[in-house]
Amino acid sequence: MNGMTCFLAELVGTAILILLGNGVVANVLLEKSGMKGGGTVQITLGWGLAVLMPAFIFGAASGAHFNPALTLALAADGSLAPGLVGWYIAGQMLGAMIGAFLVWALYYTHFAATSDGLAKRACFCTTPSIPCPPCNFFAEALGTFVLVFAIKGIAQVPGIAGGVNYLLVFTIIVSIGMSMGGLTGYAINPARDIGPRIVYALLPMANKAPANWRYAWVPALAPFVGALAAVGLYKVFPWPS
Repeated sequence: MNGMTCFLAELVGTAILILLGNGVVANVLLEKSGMKGGGTVQITLGWGLAVLMPAFIFGAASGAHFNPALTLALAADGSLAPGLVGWYIAGQMLGAMIGAFLVWALYYTHFAATSDGLAKRACFCTTPSIPCPPCNFFAEALGTFVLVFAIKGIAQVPGIAGGVNYLLVFTIIVSIGMSMGGLTGYAINPARDIGPRIVYALLPMANKAPANWRYAWVPALAPFVGALAAVGLYKVFPWPS
């Protein structure tokens, strides 16, 4: 694969992912939105669909990672050329920031009409329901482990039709969100949290809560641990030949 092609695919794909994923949060939480109060089920399904759409578009171009932890893990197990890792992660981080900015621009008047600073922050980055760094780290690492192990495990489905693998990734994202999302907001993706958190910290927004950088190391690092553990176990598991 060409590095620039992968960079552009991951940039645009991640921007779409964040626009739709953080967009559904804004749609549900911000004042004056016609879907305010839609609830966590709408958010969880919205995030699953936010992953699915760019995956269909850019799957053939880059493999549709949109996640630095997944990219590094696939490079570690030999599924991705190491020389492409930088291209992927650069595209993912920049795309996440662009997507977050578009959410702010799209909902500009609704952010202005919302006085709840925590709701505003939730439209960009994750926060644990109970702050407990070891617990939060474990939740993010385990969620990412399930994500990456399940993605690798799709290869064990015999005779799977092309494109169905992306539908299965949608179900993985929704399942993780439904079962584990209430703990930390299930970033399970460093770009998804850190890129929008940077944009949130820089945006000129009244009455916004602090960006909570003291917590940011958890979604920045835990997904890498979970993803690397997943490919490590997958590689040594005695799969039937």
